Amino acid sequence: MTTPAWISAKQRFKQYLQLERSLSVNSVEAYLADLEKFELWSESQGCKGPLDINQQRIQKFPEWIADLGFQATSQARIISGVRSFYKFLVMEDSLAESPADFLEPPKTGRKLPVVLSEEEIDAMIAAIDRSTAEGERNVALLETLYSCGLRVSELVGLRLTQIHPAEGFLQVVGKGNKERLVPVGARALKHIRLYVDEVRVHINIQSSQRDVVFLSKRGGALSRQSVFLLIKVLALKAGVRKNISPHTFRHSFATHLVEAGADLRAVQEMLGHESITTTEIYTHLDRSYLADTLFKYHPRSS
Repeated sequence: MTTPAWISAKQRFKQYLQLERSLSVNSVEAYLADLEKFELWSESQGCKGPLDINQQRIQKFPEWIADLGFQATSQARIISGVRSFYKFLVMEDSLAESPADFLEPPKTGRKLPVVLSEEEIDAMIAAIDRSTAEGERNVALLETLYSCGLRVSELVGLRLTQIHPAEGFLQVVGKGNKERLVPVGARALKHIRLYVDEVRVHINIQSSQRDVVFLSKRGGALSRQSVFLLIKVLALKAGVRKNISPHTFRHSFATHLVEAGADLRAVQEMLGHESITTTEIYTHLDRSYLADTLFKYHPRSS
């Protein structure tokens, strides 16, 4: 049973995540859901609140979540959330030091993302039926995903006022409501203009969605799920056998840039990564590409 100490601490942590870190609703809910697992464990230890837990006792928590059957990546995420929670308690002076500082998450390794080739992307775009209004929209949508490396949430939230064709940039609102400018190619701009000028103008647009770029037939903003479904259908039509999602276009955007010799800092800026470490995964993909090239073409590679 939740105690007053836990209720108060979770409410304050929620406000911190919303107001000071400006996290999305989904991210806040994910943090709190993981924290509830920790709260459940603390109750099993006889603790009445988060301040009752010391460094020695908390070392039992990783074993407890492992025994529940969570995968290593989920365990690491939960432990990271608990560490963030205790950092917050230290920051607000509820604790002098965090008992979670020495919690060790399991080793998860670094899984390389699935990437599409340029030919596979072209095949998926070619599989779109452009005789329909939705077809023109879908071409513009995929060209924008690949041209700019957007997250799906950034794509469906894109506004007409955020497109600056003369400058060749999109003004994107990313994680934590952080804005960034992303270059957009002439091909994507051409298809956006075609969709906006020839298709979108004939849609009965909902009053609250008048500035949203990509719309459904009913005049509302597209959902993330509808974009996921579109990608799955087009992959099937194009004969792409990889397990892909809208995020695969973002991975492909970054990988193709790095393979062509783009500066990693520039790619980091375009993707909106807070840390260069996140972007460095694409250098690993590039090394795989180079290794494949060596094995294929070097006379002494066999």
